[in-house]
Amino acid sequence: MSEVWKPSVTVAAIIERDGRFLMVEEHSGGALRINQPAGHLDPGESLLQAVTREALEESAYEFTPTALVGTYLSRNVSSSRGGMSVTYLRFAFAGRLGEKHERELDAGIVRTIWMSRDELAACQDRHRSPLVLQCVEDFLRGQRAPLELVHTDPSAVGPLNDAGNMSAQ
Repeated sequence: MSEVWKPSVTVAAIIERDGRFLMVEEHSGGALRINQPAGHLDPGESLLQAVTREALEESAYEFTPTALVGTYLSRNVSSSRGGMSVTYLRFAFAGRLGEKHERELDAGIVRTIWMSRDELAACQDRHRSPLVLQCVEDFLRGQRAPLELVHTDPSAVGPLNDAGNMSAQ
């Protein structure tokens, strides 16, 4: 086998307040979709750094992860990748909502919206992926794992040299 298969790693912030969840409406695949504040793990960052960054970029809220809700594997057709089938490995985190900042939301994000579980269930055809409702339902069931289960080796977040190897520090 000459081809290396790599799932696309994503993170999602599951943020609940008074029985409602912070969601974003975003343009995706030619439609307006609903998702948690979520996005891709960038090179050189930990999963916790990624979910904190994505929550801020997509919702303008600070977010402090406190627990891992779950890890999820799914496959979708990606409009941003020319209709290719892409496998996603999602890490969903529960956490504390912090200060809201006056800032532009990420490209493609139209607005934030607070929705109940029932409101989310009623519009599943608009979800960015089937994982949107699954993560909320797992959260509501009390599914939580301690953040100590999410380990990042320093080699994953350290600077790389020109050859793509860890730089001596």
